[in-house]
Amino acid sequence: MTAQPGPDGLLRCPWALGSPDYLAYHDEEWGRPVTGEAALFERLSLEGFQSGLSWITILRKREAFREAFRGFDPETVAGFGDAEVADLMENPGIVRNRAKIQATINNARALLALPAGESLEILLGKHRPPPGPAPRSTADVPASTPDSVSLSRALRDRGFRFVGPVTAYAMLQATGYVNDHLAACSIRGSC
Repeated sequence: MTAQPGPDGLLRCPWALGSPDYLAYHDEEWGRPVTGEAALFERLSLEGFQSGLSWITILRKREAFREAFRGFDPETVAGFGDAEVADLMENPGIVRNRAKIQATINNARALLALPAGESLEILLGKHRPPPGPAPRSTADVPASTPDSVSLSRALRDRGFRFVGPVTAYAMLQATGYVNDHLAACSIRGSC
């Protein structure tokens, strides 16, 4: 599917036209650079929670996730224990999946354990694919790439969980390390 006109007549990636939440996310966030460990940790965590679900579910629960995970401050989340996991499992505002909750806590600890001179931002940068032609249709946008396979492996080697190649690629897209807005999308040039 190629870029489609949005409610204002501007061409956009077709997935963005499914709801106002998608449209705002597409226009204001997706593919734009994200920096800072807490912001990147949030995106990685939300991509992990999205696994097996639609992204709209996560978007609509994002504020509840931010509150439940204390702004995704890695040091705070790394300190979560059994009591916090029990509270999270009772929180109807988030996805109550014990494995994903525990992976998020584990990933905060893994992030804090990265060796000096290494960060999530540096790891993402090392696995940024070289620029290529803009995708013309959604069929041209891969679910994963050799770079996301390598990023997934690098994260897992450092103790991260729920970071498979598809999640790693979604992370690269969401944080601006890859620009997969379609060639005709009116937002592409601003990312």
